[in-house]
Amino acid sequence: MKSHNLSTNREGGFAHNLSLWTVILMFFTLTSGRDLKGYSLPGMLPPQLVKLPYLKEIDLALNYLNGTIPGEWGAMQLTKISLLVNRLSGEIPKELGNITTLTYLTLEANQFSGVVPHELGNLINLGTLVLSSNRLTGKLPVALAGLRNLTDFRINDNNFNGTIPDFIQNWEKLERLEMHASGLQGPIPSNISLLRNLQELRISDIKGPQQGFPTLTNMAGLVILVLRNCNISGEIPPYIWTIQNLKMLDVSFNKLVGEVPDTMNLERLRFLILTGNSLSGSVPGSIFEDGSNVDLSYNNFTWQGPGQRTCQGNNNLNLNLFRSSSSENNLRRKDGLPCLKDLNCPRYSTCLHVNCGGNEVIIKENKGNIVYEGDGGVEGGPAEYFLNGDYFWGFSSTGDFMNDNNFQNTRYSVSLASPSSNLSEKYKTARISPISITYFHYCLENGDYTISLHFAEIQFTNDQTYTSLGRRVFDIYVQEKELRKDFNIEDEAKMAQKPVVIQEHNVSVTNNILEIRFYFAGKGTTRIPDRGVYGPLISAISVTSDSKDCSNGESKGTTHIVVGAVVGAFGLVFVILGILWWKGCMSGKRGRKKDREGLDGQTGNFTLKQLKAANNDFDSANKIGEGGFGPVYKVL
Repeated sequence: MKSHNLSTNREGGFAHNLSLWTVILMFFTLTSGRDLKGYSLPGMLPPQLVKLPYLKEIDLALNYLNGTIPGEWGAMQLTKISLLVNRLSGEIPKELGNITTLTYLTLEANQFSGVVPHELGNLINLGTLVLSSNRLTGKLPVALAGLRNLTDFRINDNNFNGTIPDFIQNWEKLERLEMHASGLQGPIPSNISLLRNLQELRISDIKGPQQGFPTLTNMAGLVILVLRNCNISGEIPPYIWTIQNLKMLDVSFNKLVGEVPDTMNLERLRFLILTGNSLSGSVPGSIFEDGSNVDLSYNNFTWQGPGQRTCQGNNNLNLNLFRSSSSENNLRRKDGLPCLKDLNCPRYSTCLHVNCGGNEVIIKENKGNIVYEGDGGVEGGPAEYFLNGDYFWGFSSTGDFMNDNNFQNTRYSVSLASPSSNLSEKYKTARISPISITYFHYCLENGDYTISLHFAEIQFTNDQTYTSLGRRVFDIYVQEKELRKDFNIEDEAKMAQKPVVIQEHNVSVTNNILEIRFYFAGKGTTRIPDRGVYGPLISAISVTSDSKDCSNGESKGTTHIVVGAVVGAFGLVFVILGILWWKGCMSGKRGRKKDREGLDGQTGNFTLKQLKAANNDFDSANKIGEGGFGPVYKVL
């Protein structure tokens, strides 16, 4: 066949000067029907496709299409329609119910609204129905009970109402069921146990009455079980620990009690997420037998000291014990931080600055140059607990990014791809989490603080491609109180890759502990620009006392200081000698007094990090002279 070049460009779009209908005709005529997936095509869906009688599949996923689905398509003999990730809106046309040959229909990540037409119940051959990440409302029509060949049903991130319908028991061939933040309420119907072929069951963030653990005894083939934030109480049934093929068990943020048995089989279980319950007893020894990712944070297990096996380190085990033994989940210091011999704070600080997901940076702000400590060296993971032992701050991260085909994901920090961006350094990196991440600071002086949370959406774009269509939504808590519900960085900043700062004043610290938590409640897209892109994203955190100068407890220096330093192989030693020379060897009391204005009579020892921040990394513009030990610098 003769070769033809249609000038495809997956980043910048596809033949923008042609109508979509013309492009499709050319494509099918010249290239024997290759799909048009991932080209960021603009325009509207053409009704004229009905004139292609032999067309069986329409795959226009990952484009930039707007408008509605033409009702004319209902006269076609299609087997597949994929419109994943576009800008399509309006109601789902009832005419789609006439395409009884259809086996695959996905409308995920668009802007469809209204109710699901009951005519879709006529699609007796339909195997896959994906309606996630739209604006659909109302109840699921009872007519869907007739979809007896359904194997895959997903309705995440919508605005449905009513309870989870009982008629799902009719879908006996169902292998995958997803209802994350669908809008439907609990309880989870007991007849769900009739779905014997189910391999993936994911339900999260549903409202409704408190319920016991749903009956799943017939689901022997389960591989993934997620029942997160479903208001489930009581104990985890013993049979759950014997499901042979189970790779992920996530029952986090419920009201579960009891103990985890020491006889559970973890041979295939790679992710055990029990965060945010009231489980107690000893940490089971069986978690050490096979490599796994285990998150026990925010529970009531027996406190784990440095001499216990859980604190000895295991290359095959990622274990998060942060606040895993907190009595009644309060904020007692010893219970919160595991594996420490004793936490008697050697000093108390009055501030914290963290460059989340990046390296240490010095940022010029209104009060001078500020050192933002980095945590970019910490890869992160499904059950990650990090503690900076010098200053007693760190983070706890929970969860695995779903559907990214990576069962040992460590990409929990991201960087801005464009090097030419004008963003400040603290916004070019960020830490992300698929479920929840908590930043904490122990050994903080009691008092009132101002919390500044820095964000920039660096995983989406501002152009007219499908990579601009992502929607990230999460909740923010400070000191366990909800600060923002359904927070969307891009909406707040009015565009992607633009900084936005959320401030909270008068945050009270009464027990020397501060906690800031970010939680993914199941809302937002999960497929843009790639699978598994969703969840909380935080660029930087700033914590400052409302009444005291910033101090990490090592010194009481204020913003304006005068220091002496030597630049050389023995820089730090010469810096200290330079300070001594500055204080005692320079002639003239009047000169000393003038150059020390702003110190408020405070002196002390300074780290090299503080010295670099104080004079902008020994900028030559701050050089004020030469001495016997080298150059002398000051802060502007």
